[in-house]
Amino acid sequence: MSRPSLRVQLTALYAGLVLAVAVPMLLLVGFLFGRGQDRLRAGDAVPPPDTGAQQVDAALAVTAAVVAALSVVAAWWLAGRFLRPLRAMTVTATEISATNLNRRLGLRGPDDELTRLARTLDDLFARLDSAFAAQRHFVANASHELRTPLAGQRAVLQVALADPGATADGLRAVCEEALDLGVRQERLIDALLVLAEGQRGLEHRQPVDLAGITREVLLSRPTRLTVEASLDPAPVSGDPDLLASMIGNLVDNALLHNIPGGSVTIATGPDGLSIGNTGPAVRADDLDRLFQPFQRLSPQRTHTAGGHGLGLAIVRAVAEAHGADLSAVPRPGGGLTVTARFP
Repeated sequence: MSRPSLRVQLTALYAGLVLAVAVPMLLLVGFLFGRGQDRLRAGDAVPPPDTGAQQVDAALAVTAAVVAALSVVAAWWLAGRFLRPLRAMTVTATEISATNLNRRLGLRGPDDELTRLARTLDDLFARLDSAFAAQRHFVANASHELRTPLAGQRAVLQVALADPGATADGLRAVCEEALDLGVRQERLIDALLVLAEGQRGLEHRQPVDLAGITREVLLSRPTRLTVEASLDPAPVSGDPDLLASMIGNLVDNALLHNIPGGSVTIATGPDGLSIGNTGPAVRADDLDRLFQPFQRLSPQRTHTAGGHGLGLAIVRAVAEAHGADLSAVPRPGGGLTVTARFP
């Protein structure tokens, strides 16, 4: 037998409280009215004073009033006792949202609606705490990535300005180095914008063929590695620019994080897209971290690739925006196979 809902329990509680107050009053009124009718039927037009009857009636009236007052007090006490956990949850939830998300309600008791509500709120606070922590981490990493080329530009220009014997060729080299650092900033900002667009979701959809996008991406990225492509038609509905960014980042990841003389395999079909590459060994425990912003396996990986650790994060964001199922599996000899299955 299922437990009645909280609304049913509250309705039954207040109905019982109302009856507890109303029934004694109705019984008293009915009793006194019946006594008056009996006297009228007995022919007592003007009944003689009956002190005993008056005392009984007064006692009954006082008893009914006391019972009614006690019923109101009991109803108030029961309602307060029943709603006390809810008030405590409200106060604690307000304090948590206003101060810090590390606290939890921690309501203990029977497995009823209030306890389940408290557990749901605790899970919500935990997710919010994790989201805010990830946001702070993302902002800190983005600030660091943006500050590094800015600091490099400033140092290069200051050194050039402080050199009284700087030649035209030297100044030209300094300008080229500053421009390279500016290009790095542009790439990072573009990647951040694509990531934000992917996480925001799709504003419009149109028919797109993943095979055509993949073919264009491969033509724009010449390489000495062995590339095996099987590009069957893969029609999907989505944003072509975001899908091109996703495929471009997957191809870049497969090409950059490879080994000399390695290979890349790419396949498209009705289910979506699959890209695999040879490369360093990747542990299964590190897969989820690779798809987080600014996460890399090692500093050496970043320096050789010249990336910012946003490529696979963009891939995940775009896949989620299109409702695609994204999975990554380490290859036995090293490297990854990333598969995106579209609905």
